[in-house]
Amino acid sequence: MEDCLAKKMEITVSEAEKRTGRNAMNIQETYTAYLIETRAVESQSEGQCAPVDSLWRRYSEFELLRNYLSVTYPHIVVPPLPEKRADFVWHKLSADNMDPDFVERRRIGLENFLLRVASHPVLCQDKMFYSFLTQESGWKEMVNETGFQLKADSRLKALNATFRVKNPDKRFTELKHYSDELQSVISHLLRVRARVADRLYGVYKVHGNYGRVFSEWSAIEKEMGDGLQSAGHHMDVYAASIDDILEEEEHYADQLKEYLFYAEALRAVCRKHELMQYDLEMAAQDLTSKKQQCEELATGTVRTFSLKGMTSKLFGQETPEQREAKIKALEEQIQEGEEQLKSKNLEGRDFVKSAWADIERFKEQKNHDLKEALISYAVMQISMCKKGIQVWTNAKECFSKM
Repeated sequence: MEDCLAKKMEITVSEAEKRTGRNAMNIQETYTAYLIETRAVESQSEGQCAPVDSLWRRYSEFELLRNYLSVTYPHIVVPPLPEKRADFVWHKLSADNMDPDFVERRRIGLENFLLRVASHPVLCQDKMFYSFLTQESGWKEMVNETGFQLKADSRLKALNATFRVKNPDKRFTELKHYSDELQSVISHLLRVRARVADRLYGVYKVHGNYGRVFSEWSAIEKEMGDGLQSAGHHMDVYAASIDDILEEEEHYADQLKEYLFYAEALRAVCRKHELMQYDLEMAAQDLTSKKQQCEELATGTVRTFSLKGMTSKLFGQETPEQREAKIKALEEQIQEGEEQLKSKNLEGRDFVKSAWADIERFKEQKNHDLKEALISYAVMQISMCKKGIQVWTNAKECFSKM
């Protein structure tokens, strides 16, 4: 971790800007660009003021970076991006992806993504990531030239591997189930939070009705008027504070959403392992088949029914020379297959070792982050309750002075 990029460079996504331009289809579109600023840390420690480098990136470029990292480092739980469009929001907040409050939360999320990658012991060393931070023009072309898209596994292939692997690794199977359950639990938690926020909004706004009623009542009372007016003022202030409070709460929700999306990153690692295991099993099956064919040709016996065996019966046996040529070809294929199988076994063992080390790192990070997020959420709820108690304590004093 001492060599990670986050220790050497300050990285911020400092602002967002709404822009209009034309896309690849030459259709005019409105989008948001984000300003990434970087500054070397070393020169600051020497008492010098390091210059700030800055460049603009669109959300789609962040997506391209993450796709590249996911394909290039299949054994790593790649940090997720913040949501492109708002989800699990309470109904008074806008779900428009151009809404200023949502854009601001996404700006924070994109900065967090860059810091996550810059702090990762492996991802931080990637040249394309460094270029993303420092090279504005030509970056997309550089990434596409790596050919990472050709390495991306299709969904159909991944689904086929899921159902056809004969000997799945129990640890990855359990991890896949855990990621499904984690996503389900956090989704439910976010839905409950949104409902609580809706009800809390209603409770606060009802206090605004108290304020209006107390103010109207104060107008017809002489001795009680000042007390009622003061109590109404406290209610109005309390009612008006809910918008800022629930907007702040959305930031805690975003911390939970990050791990909602991390669940998919975990499943991606599991799918890659399934694909490798499936390829290994297919290679072993193909090698066994070739060895059996070679044995049958050498002994002249056919153990199982085959179209080739039936054809030879109908049209005559092969000559010794033809059989020898086929045996030789099969022996070469068997040797090549054994080398491939050995290579796939080594690749699989390396993948499991690297993946499990990164998964352990992720678990430690997850436990720390979710603990902090839930504590912060609890502290905020306690603070809101204390404000409510204070409002009614103040109202009580106002009534007592009447």
